[in-house]
Amino acid sequence: MKPFKFLLLVSSLAVAGGGGYVAGTRGLATDSNELISGQALGDTMPPAAMPTGKVIYYRHPDGVPEYSATPRETADGRAFVAVRESEDVSFETVKMAAAKKAEAAPSTGERKVLYYRNPMGLPDTSKVPKKDSMGMDYIPVYEGDEADSSVVKVSLGKLQRIGVKTATAERAVVSREVRVPGTVTFDERLVRIVSMRADSFIEGVANVTTGARVRKGDGLFQFYSKEVVKAGAEYTTELRSGGKPDLDVGGALQLRNLGVPEETIRAIAKERTVPRSIAYLAPSDGVILERNATTGMMAEAGDVLFRIADTSRVWVIADVPEYDAMVIRKGATATVRVRNLPGKAFEGTVDLIYPELRTQTRTARVRVELSNGEGLLLANMYAEVEIASGERNPVVAVPNSAVIDTGDRQVVFVDKGEGRFEPRDVALGARGDDRTEIRKGIEAGEKIVVSANFLLDAESNLNAALNALTASEGQP
Repeated sequence: MKPFKFLLLVSSLAVAGGGGYVAGTRGLATDSNELISGQALGDTMPPAAMPTGKVIYYRHPDGVPEYSATPRETADGRAFVAVRESEDVSFETVKMAAAKKAEAAPSTGERKVLYYRNPMGLPDTSKVPKKDSMGMDYIPVYEGDEADSSVVKVSLGKLQRIGVKTATAERAVVSREVRVPGTVTFDERLVRIVSMRADSFIEGVANVTTGARVRKGDGLFQFYSKEVVKAGAEYTTELRSGGKPDLDVGGALQLRNLGVPEETIRAIAKERTVPRSIAYLAPSDGVILERNATTGMMAEAGDVLFRIADTSRVWVIADVPEYDAMVIRKGATATVRVRNLPGKAFEGTVDLIYPELRTQTRTARVRVELSNGEGLLLANMYAEVEIASGERNPVVAVPNSAVIDTGDRQVVFVDKGEGRFEPRDVALGARGDDRTEIRKGIEAGEKIVVSANFLLDAESNLNAALNALTASEGQP
């Protein structure tokens, strides 16, 4: 009985071993192992997701680098394994766009694959799917893709990985601050010259010196002139004869022409006498820049006795580089700061852009007018000027980072949706601190790429180069 049991056990082991050998040679071992492992692990390992999508190609069942565009079998009769869209992510970019187009247009069948191109952009193509030396899958080129070769197609996953960001082109005011040095000067229109219109003797000059401040109506000096005395005598005679004290006719007009102040003329009309010496009054508020009057001197007609500058309003002359001068407009706002007054800023406007450039520095002079009621700004002070430049009306503008400037052309990528990006040649206008004016090529409301656009540009150039190959060079 014992020998019989021993023979039965040996026979069972032989049958099991033979069955295992047959299963291994026929490709059944994998399924059995998966079944056993799944039962053993239970819920700790989720079941693999079923492949979805169309069949892209067929691969060798043993993982050997052999592929086929149609079903086929190995030498020992085993079928090639079908590879679907979800199993090969390298084809996701083109297939998603192809699927969308196929749904939108009437389909007469699947799109024809013309050839497969090298994923690294090398001039190498293949009739059937294959991998390069680094294991990357070749990218299929479908019929009709050549007509839109410049459009870049990127999968949603890749968009996130490379950091593509978009913004909307909109109408906005494009401006930037031009920062240049400047110098404070007096307003030429507010400088007054004190001089005599007739030969006169100067008497009793006021106790004022260069740099002193005077107010309008302050006495500067006393003077005596024979011509003034003569005109005053004629004026008093007219008044005594019944003439009217009109300042625009007769002797009164003659006195005014000789520079006699109106207050003095009214005093002569009231008292009917001409004073021996006449007071000359300051014509305006300001600072005395020059004092040439001396007591007892003989001043001829036209001699400059005082020069007074009104400092309630001053100029700042800024030196602007030639490039920046072209975008500055008259009336633009300007902010002026001086080192002697830290933390204080003066607001003004561009009053004049001088119509010439300095040949040595290639700079233009820009005049900014400022109010100086407190008298803090002094002549020849060094100033730092910020001038707002650019168009004052809204224009179509995009963020500066959206523009790719190669020197020969300027490109902006437009988001067409579904991972498709179109390179658009544009004509640029003014460039601001954060926005650039688009004069041609982009309309307000279009979605444009503002980040990672250089990667899209490289891909677009690659597509254009591959499609520029002749049929004999580009296709197998």
